[in-house]
Amino acid sequence: MGMPLSEKKLIQQIRRMARGGESVLTGIGDDCAVLRLPPGLDLLVTTDFTIEKVHFRRDWHRPELVGRRCLTRGLSDIAAMGGKPQAAFLSLAVPSDLPQKWVDRFLKGLLDLAEEFKLPLAGGDTAQSAGGIQADIVVVGSVPKGKAVLRSGAKPGERIYVTGELGWSAAALARLVESKPVGAEYFRHFRPQARVAVGQSLRQRGVASAMIDLSDGLSTDLEHICKESHVGAEIEAEAIPRAQVGVGKKRVALEFALHGGDDYELLFTSAAAVPSQVAGVRVTRIGWTTESAGMRLIGADGKQQPLQAGGWEHFKGNL
Repeated sequence: MGMPLSEKKLIQQIRRMARGGESVLTGIGDDCAVLRLPPGLDLLVTTDFTIEKVHFRRDWHRPELVGRRCLTRGLSDIAAMGGKPQAAFLSLAVPSDLPQKWVDRFLKGLLDLAEEFKLPLAGGDTAQSAGGIQADIVVVGSVPKGKAVLRSGAKPGERIYVTGELGWSAAALARLVESKPVGAEYFRHFRPQARVAVGQSLRQRGVASAMIDLSDGLSTDLEHICKESHVGAEIEAEAIPRAQVGVGKKRVALEFALHGGDDYELLFTSAAAVPSQVAGVRVTRIGWTTESAGMRLIGADGKQQPLQAGGWEHFKGNL
């Protein structure tokens, strides 16, 4: 079953399905989109690839969920800066033998999520791919001038926090790799949530000194903050909020929570005590920043060991 729609028809179809927005003066249908943002705002721009056999497999992931996760990746980056999403752009390259239905369902997942955030799809591109499916999402956001929360703002002696629970995605992938059933309890892998409201709330309260979204794994993303902020970190293994799955609500392996990635929670530092819930999402203190460089993991017995960045790469070979 081939892909009957020409590029022109595909663009017409995306245009029909997409919504406009107040920041978009001219959207799909011209050479460029024209955006207008109120004065006093800085512009945020992020771009993220979603590539078949790297980020998803057609036999594991329904097209709607691939579309949803594609946009979540971009939204999560805006969330990590404390920003407000303003417009999205999608470039989609698909092999000639891909069923049209797959594209329709992918777009539905992406645009349903865009609707939840009242986010206009303002443009993009379509092309034929020589290999698998490749989607590139660009999300434009805004933040009050000079107020973006960067990775470089942490100081020694601050607390380190994460939102939600970690390890959902890695635990689900480990089961998929072994051809084990992945039930509804792993829904966070298939339907991760970009923590946009949390990011904005932390920025408005002025409590997050540095922030990053957990796309590559806690150990790798924490290292990014440490390097950009010139601090070290000590993390308490038992404090890390791990996903609980199965009938007995068993916690996933620590390894998954530390190195798994693809959870799209927020990791941030703060000099202040932060409430245990922000914008309705659980927040957990997992450690503190230090003057001395490097990352250390403190076990239940109080013993320290070096913590190496060992993020998403662990699982790359398995997709």
